[in-house]
Amino acid sequence: MANILERLDGLDAKFEEISTLITDPAVIADQKRYVRLTKEYHDLEKILKTANAYRTTLSNIEEAKSMLSEESDEELRAMAREQLEEAQSNIPKLEEEIKMLMIPPDPDDSKNCVVEIRGGTGGDEAALFAGDLFRMYQKYAERKGWTLAVSNTSEGAAGGYKEIVFTLTGDSVYGTMKYESGVHRVQRVPATETQGRVHTSAATVAVLPEAEEFDVEIHEGEIKWDTFRSGGAGGQNVNKVESGVRLRYNWKNPNTGVVEEILIECTETRDQPKNKERALSRLRTFIYDREHQKYLDDIASKRKTMVSTGDRSAKIRTYNFPQGRMTDHRINYTVYNLGSFIDGDIQECIDKLIIAENAEKLKSAEI
Repeated sequence: MANILERLDGLDAKFEEISTLITDPAVIADQKRYVRLTKEYHDLEKILKTANAYRTTLSNIEEAKSMLSEESDEELRAMAREQLEEAQSNIPKLEEEIKMLMIPPDPDDSKNCVVEIRGGTGGDEAALFAGDLFRMYQKYAERKGWTLAVSNTSEGAAGGYKEIVFTLTGDSVYGTMKYESGVHRVQRVPATETQGRVHTSAATVAVLPEAEEFDVEIHEGEIKWDTFRSGGAGGQNVNKVESGVRLRYNWKNPNTGVVEEILIECTETRDQPKNKERALSRLRTFIYDREHQKYLDDIASKRKTMVSTGDRSAKIRTYNFPQGRMTDHRINYTVYNLGSFIDGDIQECIDKLIIAENAEKLKSAEI
């Protein structure tokens, strides 16, 4: 109790300071700083609201104890006992809530995200599995009320996707979807298998926080643009007009000093200006992600185990169709409802991953 009250000391003064800063015209003019301070303001507001409820509850406990020691009226004593019991039962819940609110939030959690799914080892079967993963996220997005927009696809010869890139827009999308980054492995009998043998193949999923314009600096005059005819069903406008766009941009990686050429294609819409706008958004996201990889690595190195490290080479999950089983290897979580899981019912697994990561954060912060 004393430890929590000590940690709450000084937050009121900090909140007042930020309240003043976000009304300062000089701060408002600096969009990057203004957005950061506004986010901090709302985070502190949540903590202080819970902190006030906590202090009030502690005061109610002292008041009830005082009444029990001083009052002889049995009716008043009964009321005091009821107040004491209710207040004491609320304390653990409020303490847990404060602890969770005091964990430094990932600044990217509230952002939208870009998801890239690529078929890995396994040829045609890997592409089909990549298609299954896309449909799983599509169904999940529908359940969450998120908007999904596909920006680029490369279809597999037998169906599915060699690669598919899409954006998810909604409430705290990245903070939810970041747990999906990694290698997803599938074990099943492919449609082309005549002997009934189980094959193992894989697909990789990368979840990137969507960058805002002020997150990264891009010299738009240095971007080289090309246009081309999008692929699609014959005779449609989509492949008669040069609506597809391709951008090339030379970017110097601040972590390595190496200049890299970034190539991005977008064929999402039949409108070339919209495709340009979306290609530019993907460029911002790509650069933001690469620049923040050091930040992700630093976080991962500070914890012995971590559920979401951003490491896209780590095998995170196995989908075993013959046994109807899905196993998440990060938390040793197994379910035998693979059919509904692959149909988008993945919330319970994500909830368990969030709980596991929060437990690690609490331990790391020694709260």
